[in-house]
Amino acid sequence: MAFRSFDCLLLLIGLLSLSSLQPPLTALAATNIRLTRNRKLSQNVPFFREAPGFRNGQACGSSPSDRIHLAMTLDCNYLRGTMAAVQSILHNSGCPENVVFHFLWLRFDQDIKTSIKTTFPYLNFKLYRFDSNLVQGKISKSIREALDEPLNYARIYLADIIPTYVKRIIYLDSDLVVVDDIEKLWRVDLQDKVLAAPEYCQANFTQYFNDNFWSDPELAKVFKGRDRGKNPCYFNTGVMVLDVEKWRQRGYLQKLEEWMAVQKQKRIYHLGSLPPFLLVFAGNIKAVDHSWNQHGLGGDNIEGKCRSLHPGAISLLHWSGKGKPWLRLDSGKPCVVDHLWAPYDLYRLSKLILSSTNDET
Repeated sequence: MAFRSFDCLLLLIGLLSLSSLQPPLTALAATNIRLTRNRKLSQNVPFFREAPGFRNGQACGSSPSDRIHLAMTLDCNYLRGTMAAVQSILHNSGCPENVVFHFLWLRFDQDIKTSIKTTFPYLNFKLYRFDSNLVQGKISKSIREALDEPLNYARIYLADIIPTYVKRIIYLDSDLVVVDDIEKLWRVDLQDKVLAAPEYCQANFTQYFNDNFWSDPELAKVFKGRDRGKNPCYFNTGVMVLDVEKWRQRGYLQKLEEWMAVQKQKRIYHLGSLPPFLLVFAGNIKAVDHSWNQHGLGGDNIEGKCRSLHPGAISLLHWSGKGKPWLRLDSGKPCVVDHLWAPYDLYRLSKLILSSTNDET
C-alpha cells in the first residue's frame, strides 16, 4: 500500500529498522550465515550484508506472463543505491520471485556480479554490457558531471540491448526506493502510448532548454500541438514504463539520436539525457499517478540542498538531483527525507563479509 502521509513514513522508519531489513549480527547465526574475512573484493566495491529471502504468496502466478521486468544500471559509484532500490522492491512486492532485473553496465566486473549474488542469493537477474561507443561523440557537457557519464544514456538504447521476448519493461534510476507493490506500476494501461510516467504540467518547462532553443522558431515549434495550456508537460526519466516492442517498431532510438546530434551542433540544453526524451515524448505519454515518482529529493543539480516531500500518496521516493542519501547520511548531515531511504540500506561499514564458510578453520 502506498504511504499516505509523511508522518506515516517516519513512523515506519523505526519499524523497518528493527525488521529483517537490518538484522543484528547476533541474529545471523540463527540463519546459518557466518562471518568471514576470506572473500576478497575490489576496494572500489562496497560490502553488503545478505538480504532476506523474499518468496511469492500463494496467489502469485508462475508463467512467463506473470514476470515483471525491471531495468537499472550498475556502477560502483551508485551500487549502494542500486542495492537499496532492489531491496525495497523485493520487500514491498506481493510476488517478489516474479521480478526479473535487467542490469546494464559498461564492462564486466566480477566483483560487482559476486556482490549482487551474495547479497541477493535468490535474485532473478541478467547482466548486459552497454557499449559506450554507441554514444561516443554524441554527449555534450551538461550542468553536472554525473549527467555526462555514458551509462546515463543507456536508457535510450535499452530496447536494443534487452532480449526481444521482453515486450514491456520498467526503467528505474539507482537513487530511489519503492515503498509500494511494483506490480501496480507494471500493470498500467499504456493504451497506444510507448511510455508511461508521472507527468507534471505545471512545471516551468522553459528551464529544460536554453535561449538557443527558444529563440529558434523552427526548434521551438516542436512542441506545438503537444502543450496543454502554456507549456507541454514535463516528466522525469528516472521512472518509466516502456513498451519496448512499439519503441523498436516506431524507431524512437533514431529520433532521440537526431536530437542529440542537434545538441552537439547548437547547444540547446544542459541536462544530459533528459531533454531528448522531452523533445520526443513530452505531451505524448501515458500519465500515471504522481505517487510513483516523488522526485527531486536530492535537491537541485548545483547544491543538492534538502527538499521536503510533495503532498499526497507515496509509492516511490526518488533522490534525483545532486544530493544522494547514502552520501549525506555518511557525512553526518542528512536531510529528513534521507532517513526514509536508510532502512533499505544493506551497506556494511565492517569488512566482515557474509559467507557460507567461517575463518575458524
